[in-house]
Amino acid sequence: MSSVRHRWLELDGMRIFYREAGDPEAPVLLLPHGYPSSSLQFRNLLPRLAREWRLIAPDHPGFGYSDTPSVESFGYTFDAYAAYLERFVDQLELSRYVVYLHDYGSQFGLRLAMSAPERVAGLVFQNGDIYEDQHGPKYQPLKEMWADPTEERIQAVAAAVSEEGFRGEFVGELPDELVDRVSPDLWTHSWALVERYGRRDALVRLLRDQPSTLDWFEREQEYLRREQPPALVVWGINDGYMPAGAATAYRRDLPTAEIHLLDGGHWLLETHLEQVAGLVDEFLAKVYGQNGRSAPGS
Repeated sequence: MSSVRHRWLELDGMRIFYREAGDPEAPVLLLPHGYPSSSLQFRNLLPRLAREWRLIAPDHPGFGYSDTPSVESFGYTFDAYAAYLERFVDQLELSRYVVYLHDYGSQFGLRLAMSAPERVAGLVFQNGDIYEDQHGPKYQPLKEMWADPTEERIQAVAAAVSEEGFRGEFVGELPDELVDRVSPDLWTHSWALVERYGRRDALVRLLRDQPSTLDWFEREQEYLRREQPPALVVWGINDGYMPAGAATAYRRDLPTAEIHLLDGGHWLLETHLEQVAGLVDEFLAKVYGQNGRSAPGS
C-alpha cells in the first residue's frame, strides 16, 4: 500500500490542495470530487489502487482545503469549475488519463474529456448522470427552484446547505444495514469547512447554476457516441437522484460499456470500496495494458 501525499499548487491566484498516490510515472486516474465533499471522498481508494496507478484527487475551489476566492474572482458556476479543472490538469502536465466521473465531478470531468478527447484513455461513471429522463425524485425541489426561482424556493434549497442537509446527501436512501458504513467524518468535515471559510453562499450559487448542466447533456451524449471512449459504469442503485436507470441509460450512447449495479447508494466508496476498487483496477489494466507502467500515463 503506497502512502498518499498531500500537496498544494498555485492556480490563477488560488491555492489548490490535492491528494496524490502512486508512482509519478504510472498511468493516471483523475478523481474530481462531488458535492458537498472534497478529495476526502477518495481517501480509501487512493492507497487501494496506488500500487499500479497514479491517482490525483484535487479539492475544487471553495471545497476541502483549497482556497475560497471571492465571487468576483471565481464564478462558482459549472462553467467556472470545468475551466478550473482543465487548467489544473495542464499545470500538472497530464497528457493522458482515465477520469472518474461522480456527482458534480462528472460534469467537470466530462467537459475536460470533451476539451481534449485524445488525452482520454477511458471513463469511469459512478453515480454521475447525463440523462434527464432518468432523474430520480430527489431532484424535484431543485427542479422546482430552477423552473421558478422564487425566494421561498431558493431558501428551501439553501436550507439543505447545512450539516444535517449534508448528512442527508451522504446517507439518504441507503438501506439501514449500510448506513453505519458511511463515516460521519464526511458530513462533519464538509460542514466544518463551510462554516470556517464562509462558503455557504458560494455553494448555494453553485446549486442555482445546476440547470446549466442540462444544456450540456446532449453535447455530452454526442461526445460519447462520436468518440466511443472505453467506459466502466459502476453504480449504487439506492440513489434518490440517480437510480439504476441513470446507469443503464449509458448503453444508449456507449453500447459496449461495462455496467455493474451494486446495492449501495450515491457514495459507493463508503459502502462497497472493495468491489468498486477491484472493478476500477481491472478496467485500468484493460485500457492501459496489463503492464500499466509500460503505457503512457502522464
